[in-house]
Amino acid sequence: MPPSDLQIADLLKAALESGSIKPSVAQQLAASAPLPELLATATALRARGKGTVVSFSRKVFIPLTTLCRDYCSYCTFRKDPGQPGAHFMTPEEVLALAERGRAAGCKEALFSLGDQPERIFPEAREFLRRQGYRRTLDYLAAMCEMVLDKTGMLPHANPGVMDAPALARLRESNASVGLMLETVSVRLMREGLAHTKAPDKVPSLRLRTIEEAGKLRIPFTTGILIGIGETFDERLDSLFAIRAMHQKFGHIQEVIIQNFRAKPEIPMAHHPEPSVDDMLRTIAMARLILGPEMNVQAPPNLSYDEFPRLLEAGINDWGGISPVTKDFINPEAAWPHIENLRRETEARSFVLRERLAIYPEFLAREEFLAPRVRTRAQELLTRQSSAGNANSYAAQPVRKIKVQAASR
Repeated sequence: MPPSDLQIADLLKAALESGSIKPSVAQQLAASAPLPELLATATALRARGKGTVVSFSRKVFIPLTTLCRDYCSYCTFRKDPGQPGAHFMTPEEVLALAERGRAAGCKEALFSLGDQPERIFPEAREFLRRQGYRRTLDYLAAMCEMVLDKTGMLPHANPGVMDAPALARLRESNASVGLMLETVSVRLMREGLAHTKAPDKVPSLRLRTIEEAGKLRIPFTTGILIGIGETFDERLDSLFAIRAMHQKFGHIQEVIIQNFRAKPEIPMAHHPEPSVDDMLRTIAMARLILGPEMNVQAPPNLSYDEFPRLLEAGINDWGGISPVTKDFINPEAAWPHIENLRRETEARSFVLRERLAIYPEFLAREEFLAPRVRTRAQELLTRQSSAGNANSYAAQPVRKIKVQAASR
């Protein structure tokens, strides 16, 4: 029997008071809570932990390679050798693009790339050999170091599954590292589903990467991808898996709720997209599960003109916005102009502030940054402060990281 309206109201009140919910309560609220009441609870939690500040990062998107050994049914980014757009960026190309970003005021260099292409493509192995590397992850680390040293921008690498040695090296040049968990559903690896031909989307491998990053004290970005065939309960399971990782290590700096968008050239071209209400409900549940202190993000470009509504669900971050490059993962979806983002955000009584690739609560703790990265981050903050930019990252209040006790 579904819970009554009074029971739902009591559950929402308890969730707001405690800032945490357990899986059984999450299932009841996700299935039965009226959307307006759910959104109101999520926004109240966001206000408690984040006030009225909504942040973004001014970034340049560096697509280091489009070659990838995974064949996810929703992806347009990956290419096979010989296909239009298949490319491995040279150091010269990486630096030229990074310099364009720096000149445009970017402070984050987001490195996105295919997962371990050298495992299946001799062309990838040959490119890496000519550059003096065996693995794409080693080449990525070298490019991050180059960009950090030569431009002063802070790298954020998002290369897929990583082992501990790769993460340890990336830590020396990255302000933060990312890997979307996407889902904990092994079911989606069955024949004909989204991850059928994607060996690096095994949930245990991705969770292991997140765990290794926690052991190394790396500020970490992760999240879920909704609308790829998962059930709502599987979304909740994925969010609880992320929460458990953060409770153990305290290193998850932000959680992204990203919605699937159909594109004509993908196997899932006719797969239905999540509705706006579905997206709002998922974000609100993420806020209730992850609590008031977590940074919850949703990409504005994937909601098109309706992106301001995402604020109704409890997000406090818009993610990276690039004045230089398109979103290479979703090339059809242009990022909103930063001034438009500011106008729409402030029209809803929020304050838009620029941040770095690391959130202030992690920058405030010595163990979360390598010395050379911390030096660069402080230089960026000093520069912003000297410029008197009241809407900059430097002006944000620093909150201490709170690792909640598990709700059982």
